[in-house]
Amino acid sequence: MTDFAAIDFETANECRSSVCSVGVVIVRGGEVVDSFYSLIHPEPEYYQWFCQQVHGLGPEDTDDAPVFPKVWAKIAPLIDGLPLVAHNSPFDEGCLKSVFRVYRMDYPDYEFYDTLAESRRLYGSSLPNHQLQTVAAACGYDLTRHHHALADAEACAAIALKIL
Repeated sequence: MTDFAAIDFETANECRSSVCSVGVVIVRGGEVVDSFYSLIHPEPEYYQWFCQQVHGLGPEDTDDAPVFPKVWAKIAPLIDGLPLVAHNSPFDEGCLKSVFRVYRMDYPDYEFYDTLAESRRLYGSSLPNHQLQTVAAACGYDLTRHHHALADAEACAAIALKIL
């Protein structure tokens, strides 16, 4: 696979619609050609302690951030015609579908590929686990800002270029 968009969401709470940041990396011809990052005002609008501990974001970061439809209006043209790739794609696809429902937006049936599933198939028990940072390292990519949506999307893109 040489043309795709790697995507990663962070959420504010247990609701998949509560996306509070997004990172997207555009790959064409096997090369990273563009990237996008934005904070997002989450819906519902509250943060769980656990989520804040994972990604370090809180209301002070997103109170003035744009709502999802405004952010997606910038992303949609970047990813037009591209399949989406995520590490544990059921989570990111679930976030996307859920936030589209919350804002009553028409979901365009994006095609998702999962680097987590492919890692499990390809590497099996040769890795201690198949977490993003572990798989990234196995693919020769140093993920230093894990749980920052753009850093995770960059790692996912590197993994996808190696194993998909």
